[in-house]
This record gives sequence, C-alpha cells and structure tokens, in this order.
Amino acid sequence: MSMENSIKKQPGISNLSFDEPLIFELGSEGRTAVAVPLDESDGKIEASLPAHMIRDEIKGFPQVSQIELVRHFTRLSQWNYAVDTGFYPLGSCTMKYNPKVNEDVARLDGFSFCHPHQPECVVQGALELLYDLERWLCSITGMKRATLQPAAGAHGELTGMMMIKAYFEDRGERRTKVIIPDTAHGTNPASVSMCGFSVVPVKSGKCGLLEEEEVARLMDEEVAAIMVTNPNTLGIFECNIGEIARIVHEKGGLVYCDGANLNALMGLVRFGDIGIDLVHMNLHKTFSTPHGGGGPGAGPLAVRENLVPYLPIPLIEKGAEAYSFNYDLPKSIGKVRSFYGNFLICVRAYAYILAMGAEGLIRASTTAVVNANYIKAALRGHYHLPFDTPSLHECVFTDKKQIEYGVSTLDIAKRLIDYGFHPPTIYFPLVVNGALMIEPTETESRESIDQFIDAMIRIAGEAKENPQSLHDAPMKSKITRVDEVTAARKPVLRWSR
Repeated sequence: MSMENSIKKQPGISNLSFDEPLIFELGSEGRTAVAVPLDESDGKIEASLPAHMIRDEIKGFPQVSQIELVRHFTRLSQWNYAVDTGFYPLGSCTMKYNPKVNEDVARLDGFSFCHPHQPECVVQGALELLYDLERWLCSITGMKRATLQPAAGAHGELTGMMMIKAYFEDRGERRTKVIIPDTAHGTNPASVSMCGFSVVPVKSGKCGLLEEEEVARLMDEEVAAIMVTNPNTLGIFECNIGEIARIVHEKGGLVYCDGANLNALMGLVRFGDIGIDLVHMNLHKTFSTPHGGGGPGAGPLAVRENLVPYLPIPLIEKGAEAYSFNYDLPKSIGKVRSFYGNFLICVRAYAYILAMGAEGLIRASTTAVVNANYIKAALRGHYHLPFDTPSLHECVFTDKKQIEYGVSTLDIAKRLIDYGFHPPTIYFPLVVNGALMIEPTETESRESIDQFIDAMIRIAGEAKENPQSLHDAPMKSKITRVDEVTAARKPVLRWSR
C-alpha cells in the first residue's frame, strides 16, 4: 500500500462533529422523555401510577423530550475515542480489542445474577470457574497457587508486598528494603512504601537491562525483595533475570515480578521457571477484559509453594464431591477485597483463555512481539531509538530528531489525533527523555498498523517542513489544543446557569 493511499484511508483525515450543549441547556418547561397515561378525572399522573414510582420534582432538573435525550447522549458518545473505534498504541497499557463473546458469557444469568451470599451448594458452577481460572493462570506463570481477589495490577502488587512482609515476620527476620529498577512500573514504589519498606533504586545498564553486578552490590540481608517488571517498561526482556534471582535468593530475599506485560510472554516464558517467587497479572491487559474508564479490573497474584500459606483467604478447593471456600490459613494476610474479587472480570478472562487455548495464547504473544518490532523497524529512520535492544511487546522512541525543529513529543502526540489515532504513551518511562512508547498489541491488523506508521512518518516530515502545524494540533478533533497547565490547575468541575 502506498503512503498516499494509506493516508487517504486514515480515519482522521476528515470528520463531521456535532456541537452539543449541556443537557441543562436543552428542552423546555413541561417536556418529558416518557409518556404516561393521565388520570381521566383530573388529568394528573398521580392516580395512574403507584406512589412509589412517582418522584418528587427536582429543582433545575432537565426537562427534555425522548428524542432530545437520545440525540444528546448519542452525540456525546460520538466524541469518544475507544478501542472499538480506533487504534490505541498505548505502551505499557495493552489496550487491545476485547472479543464480544466475553461480554455475552459474563451476562449469562447464572453469572450476572449470582450473589456472593448464596450458599456454596448452589454456586458450584461459579466456584468451578474460579478454581479452573486459578489453575490456568498458575500453569501459564509456573506458580503453585493464586488469589483472584486483587482488583487491579497495583492492588496485586500491594497484596504481594503484604505477603512478603508477612513471610519475613513469620520467619523472625526484620527486612526493611526493596530493590526497584528504574525501568519498573510507577506504582511499584508506592506499593512498597505502603507496606513499610524503603525503596532502593537501581539503574539499568546501557542496553536498558538490569546488570547482575549492580544488583549484587545492593543486595544484603536487609533487602526483602527485588521488584522487577519483565518485560520492562522499555519493552525489553530482562535476560539476566535468572542470575539476578540467584543473587537475591542467596541472601534470603524474594523476587517479585510485575507481570503487567505478560501479553508478550504468555505461553513462551513461565516465571516460576526463571526464579520468580511472586507475579501479578493484569487481566485487563493480557486476558482481554475491559480496561480503563474507572470500571472494575482484576490483578490476580500467583506465588510459589513456600508463599501459599500467606495468600488472602479464602482459597477455593476442589473436594471429592464439591468445590468449597477454604478459610483455614492461619498465616494468611486476610482478605484484600470484598467477597472473592471482581467475579465477572474473571468470567471474561476465563472465556478468553478457553476460546484461545494454549496455542492461541502463544500465537497472541508472538504476534504482539512481531507487531512491535515491525513498527520499530519502520520508524527507526524517522525517530530516535534510544535502545536498539530487541523489543518484545512495545518499542520506545524519542523526539530527539524533531526537537531540533522545535517539535516535542507532546506535539507529535497531539498531531496523531488529527490522523485518527490515539496517541501512544508519552514521557514514560522516565529513564528516556521525550519518550514515545508504542504498543500495537496482537489484535491490530497489518493495514491499521501501516496506517499508523504512515501517519508517524508524515508527522516526522511535517516537523521539518511546517513545525507550526504540530504546535497547533490537534485541529480536527472536537476539542482543539488546550492550555493544559490551566486545565490542570483550574479545572471547571461544576456547571451553573
């Protein structure tokens, strides 16, 4: 496909965007979105409906017709950008398409109407699903048992740190420090600090990888664990992890892996086989469940056998005749989430794994890696590549070539919006100045990736020939370039007439 033809087909080249006022500015006195039969005697609705179905009037509440209501919210929805409408190249976020069959399964009455207070004997299907999902996640990661309670990746981290603390307290050891690389996810230091540990930072080497010598220098009997993100936030696999695990274990420490980037490794690498003691997974990244929008997530934590006694209660056990909750773990850190976590997110992940199968998961990982390296190869001549180490699921560029013309990473990201693409992660990881972190995932077609590549190449050309076009971008979106500093410092959070 030529660049010219590809550009013409890009989703952001032309658009029609309806303006839409606040719903309080629509309608007129007496309009209503629902037609209710009136009482024949007095023309009022009070006698036509039960009293509990009639609301007291709310002062200032919008009064709109049904068509005004429907059009208002439909038009607002057209302002949204979502993975169902376009490509999200967000690095370290794995914003991939979620098969709609997952949603159908999660909406089955037996799951959606299941209540956590129901007795075990009538929810055997739900317990079997959770038990099987745990087994599958342990098989994928090479661990012994897992808890499905954590509600997100950071919650999984916190749970892991709580277990590490309980483990050493149970052994009578006072360890106060956790080593965290500069290529780790940003929530790692917060999880460590919340559990009373101090953070010991370690810099990655010139290739973007942890170096054994540096870890050995920092490792002592006061270090409880090292917290490694693998693949790291540069999209690089920590190939020295086996030796690093040996160094940490020799001093009695534990190795925690932030498995948020498991999308690059599932079916290819088992963390338990390379010395990892604990690993959390983001179901909303790797196993195709909803991501973002403040909705429910899930960050299961899987552990080796020596840490099983400290897992949150309850665990699900499979008996000779039935599944049951096991609360008999005296050393457990207790509950970390109400009931058994976000059940319907687990249902979606279960459906995804069952549909994909082992071979499908491997194919997903390899495709994600190929797509990232395809983008890397296509853009390396147009954007600066700080680390030329082979990438896995994502690749990181910088604005070093464009900054010569006064064009920054932010300008590039804003201009991408005009071409119909969500911007990639910018200015992260912090170890790379002006970072552009791109993750295509495995769910994008070659055609959509080619369109993204062509847009990025075109933007690199604009930076040289017409940098002002990037300073003004975006120009075709519903909301154009905003004063971000003022928006952050003086947000308008309340509407008034």
